[in-house]
Amino acid sequence: MAWEVTRTVRVRLDVPDDRKSDLHATNDLFQHCANRTSEWAWRYPDEECVTSKSDAEDALYEDLREETNGLHANLVQKAIKRAIKDIDNCVDDLADGENTSQPEYDTFSIVYDKRAATYYRDKVSLATVSGRVECDYDSPENPEGTPHGDYLLNEDYSFSTSTVHYDSEVDEFYLHAVMEQELDVDSPEKAEDSNVLGVDCNVDDHIGVTSTGAFIGNADYLNHQRREFEKRRASLQQTGTRSSHLTFQRIGDRFGRWSEDYLHQCSKAIVEEAHRHGCTHIALENLEQIRERISDEKKFQQWAFNALQTMVEYKAEEYGIIVETVKPQYTSQQCSKCGCTLEENRDGQHFECLDCSYTANADYNAAKNVARKLAFKLQQGQKSPAGGAFCQYALQSGIMTVSDTSVSSDTPVSG
Repeated sequence: MAWEVTRTVRVRLDVPDDRKSDLHATNDLFQHCANRTSEWAWRYPDEECVTSKSDAEDALYEDLREETNGLHANLVQKAIKRAIKDIDNCVDDLADGENTSQPEYDTFSIVYDKRAATYYRDKVSLATVSGRVECDYDSPENPEGTPHGDYLLNEDYSFSTSTVHYDSEVDEFYLHAVMEQELDVDSPEKAEDSNVLGVDCNVDDHIGVTSTGAFIGNADYLNHQRREFEKRRASLQQTGTRSSHLTFQRIGDRFGRWSEDYLHQCSKAIVEEAHRHGCTHIALENLEQIRERISDEKKFQQWAFNALQTMVEYKAEEYGIIVETVKPQYTSQQCSKCGCTLEENRDGQHFECLDCSYTANADYNAAKNVARKLAFKLQQGQKSPAGGAFCQYALQSGIMTVSDTSVSSDTPVSG
């Protein structure tokens, strides 16, 4: 009996200068196909949205092939699949009573499987609108102990469907290489099993608290610095001189760099905590749900949450750690020890279960619940014929194994 282990490695691509425009043109057409599919499949609120990939391909494939003239057929299919999958997720959210909107695509992200890309251990050949382009990998001189050595160069792992991204700030292309290995569930290789670090993100107190009990960053301090910047900016705007205008620009740039650097430090700490505990996954709360509890300084806090999650994602990829999101409903009200869920369990930063009397920092308690949600999701979705019984989440002292979807707490349920 076997199940699949998946790892993602972020690899910088050495793209020939005269072929970079081909990748950009390919991405434009790929995103066009995704947007056209999204527009066609999104019928809410008048009708039911289309969530069938085969129906979408039947309706759109031939037209998209003509509209994109030169885009690889498999890339057209992958763009349709991406949009339909996102529509399907939106339909689930709507069914749960959540607000959502039609997916839109405007970033650089192209999905490549083995029909549109040929993967090697040192390079990749990618289909573009102007033929294939070969890109060497920028690997570390000594790959031992790095994700490149552990997965990319490891013959036990094979390449799966991956994505190509572009970082406009540094003008670099990256392959997010998905590496897969099939394991025997009866073997002792449980170090490869899923192990989740949960993170509870906040608009006040600590920026993030992990299921291992790490308290990271200071959201109050970040918001204080933002308010001080806004006061200074308002004062300079009132002055209205050329000198004040230049100062206004300088302090704006300075605060932007400072806040971004601060979030980089926080995201690095989160990923290092996951790496230190041998985690394969990091569980974060869904951004849409986070925004619902934001009040003051809404725009800035939304940016901060989005930036932190993005930073965690690409830093985690360097370690082969996967970042996924879960819905945070009731994570702050549920007892992580016995599973009792009551609004009265939480009083500010203090959590005390009215059923079993368990007490803890409220955000630490929530982080364990966030971790458990993803562990359940992974346990249910494993491809093992045995059902997959080795999903775990990391705690302050040890780990908790999820082997039964009826378990809703740190206390195992006895049969």
